[in-house]
Order: sequence, then structure tokens, then C-alpha cells
Amino acid sequence: MSKASPPVKFLPPWAYELGLLLVLICRELVCWLIDSMKNCWRISTSVSFEKANTSRKKSAPRSEGSEERTVKRGTNILDLPELTLDCILEKLSPKELVTVACVCRCLRDRCRSDHLWESHMRKKWGRLLGKAAGRQWESYAASRKQALGSATLVQHTKGKKSWTGSLFSRSNSDADDIRLNIVNNTSPADVTMSWWYSALESGRLWLPAQIYNRENGNVGFVLSCYDAELRYDRHADAFHARYYPHGSKAVQEEEGVSWNRVRVPPVDISPHEIHVSECLSELSPGDHIEVQWRRSQKFPCGWWYGVIGHLDSCDGDEQQHCLCNLSDTITLEFKQYTPGSRWRRATVSRKNHEQGTGNETTGFYGGIRKLHCKDEVCMWLRHWPQGSL
Repeated sequence: MSKASPPVKFLPPWAYELGLLLVLICRELVCWLIDSMKNCWRISTSVSFEKANTSRKKSAPRSEGSEERTVKRGTNILDLPELTLDCILEKLSPKELVTVACVCRCLRDRCRSDHLWESHMRKKWGRLLGKAAGRQWESYAASRKQALGSATLVQHTKGKKSWTGSLFSRSNSDADDIRLNIVNNTSPADVTMSWWYSALESGRLWLPAQIYNRENGNVGFVLSCYDAELRYDRHADAFHARYYPHGSKAVQEEEGVSWNRVRVPPVDISPHEIHVSECLSELSPGDHIEVQWRRSQKFPCGWWYGVIGHLDSCDGDEQQHCLCNLSDTITLEFKQYTPGSRWRRATVSRKNHEQGTGNETTGFYGGIRKLHCKDEVCMWLRHWPQGSL
């Protein structure tokens, strides 16, 4: 009688998958080793050729009429077509661009090109760079030019398109300070967007902007937006704020201001000026608005969020009986305050409101902006207080 063959034991499915995974890993490792050896060979060959050429030129000067011999080198990134090289540089982050700029003079000039840095400026700083920021930068650049003692900046920028008319992300170690300062140690002729980005990223430049709910959400400033100067702290990815003084009070400062609390000023005026309202004739109940308000004439104006309400004589039936949009009186309603609060409602005139109205008891109301953009309204609602004031 023949012996029965032992039963065949099949491996579980995961064992086959694990074996296939190991094979793929080994293949990738071999390919990586081969590529590494090729790169090392190219670098060593290129260095050997350069040393040979240098010694040949020093020892045996070329005779007249002889042709210069060229040694074929390995592939170099600078041998790529300009369009291809630009496409590669456009994919790099700001930190990577600064690193590549340290390789050689040719790459340094390419990596500082405005068209490469414009996209990075828009991506990170575009929401804060308005006309006031442009003027601040021009003043800063002029002071740097004077400090470096060179007059080449005008010659460098003559005939070029001004980047201040264009629309205007983060290092994580102290070693990056050295790389960021590379741009700052150049001559004024190199003042470009890359230098501006470096000044903002390193916190050397104070940026004019506005802050929602100033002084860490002080109850007296809820749903308001006040002018301030910001200095960026890239390690915390937040801002250090310096507010303009209120009357005789000292300058208030605040640390750790997050990105969602800052914005570019909506109008290009000083915080002590009254905005000329251009929407008074079209305001109707339910419209979202920002209105300037200040405690006294000596204080700077802040922007406060509110809505247009109905007059006391109106029952609120907008379809049949409401004539509030035809009245010369406009009701400003601030629903963050409880009904009956003296801050809940205020009235202004459509015709006589250009210079602002109010008194020392309830404050002075200035210009009014109608909010047409949903994003602006949503930004205000994000800062809505959890409880009534």
C-alpha cells in the first residue's frame, strides 16, 4: 500500500501580499542605490574635469588661433532650458528658494525674481497688503537704501513695472534666520519682492492693518475693528500688535494675535479721519454695515458691525407698511447688546451725516460702509460674542 501524501498547506492571503511588498521594496532600494552611485560618479567626474581644465590653463597657455577644447560634463540644472528651470523654481517654497539662491550667483539672481515671489506674497500676505502697507514698505526700503549708502536702487528699478502696484510660507528653526538675512545683507539694487517677503517673515517690518476685538477680546471692543501696527512672529505663526493711543492713554500692545483676527483696512484713511459715506441713500432695513465710532473727538475711530433697523414708528412689516427706506432718519442697530441698552440702537441723518454725529455720552458716529460681500459679513459673525453684552 502506497503512503498517503501529506496534505498541502496553503499560506494565508496576507502572507503572499507581504512577500510581494518585500520584493517591491527591495527593487526600489536597488534602484535608489544605482541612482545614488550614478550621481556620485557624475559629481566626482565633473570636479575632476574642472581641476584638469584649471591646471591645463595655468600650465599651458593657449597658442594664437588654436581652438578652445570643451570637456563634456555631466547634466547640470543650469543646462536646462530657461522655461523648464523657471517651472521648477515656481514649485519651490520660500524656504527652498532661499536655499537654492545660496548655490551660485546665477541661481541667486533667478531665485530673487519678482515673478517667483509674487505668488508667495499673494498666498501668505495678500490679505494684509493694501495701500497703507505699500507706503510703509517704500519708507522702509528708502531707509535701508540710505543706511547701506548706495544710490543704485533707482537705476535698478528704472523702467521696471512697480511691484507695489501688484497684489501682494513659514520657516521653523533658528537656522533659517541666517538664510533670511542673506537677502537683507545685499545691496539696495537687490530690493525686490524677495526682500519684502524676508522683512515681513522675519518681523523686521511693522505692517499697518486692523484687528477684530482688540486687546484679547476686551468686552468694550467686541465686534469692532481697530487700526494697529503688526509685527509677525513666524515661530508662533501669529502677530504682535501695537495699537494707536486712545487720548492720553499709553500705547496698548497685544501678543499672539491670530490670522483670523486681522484684515487690511477697508478704506485708505487715517483712523482719525471720518469716512465719506456713499451708501446713505440706498440703506434699507436688514442691510449689514460697518460704522465708524469713537468715544471722544480725541480718540481714533474704530469700525463696528451692525445692521440697519426699523424706525420706532414702523411695525417692521416690510411688504406692506414699511417706509423706513424713504425716511431721512436711519436706525443703526447693534444686536450684540441686549434690548434696552443705550448701545443697542442709534439714529443718524441721511443728509447731515458727513461729519459724524453724537456726543460725549454716547460717543460719535462717523462714516458708514454697506457690506456687499458675504465674506465680510461671515468674518464679523465669526467673532460674535457667546453671550449678550
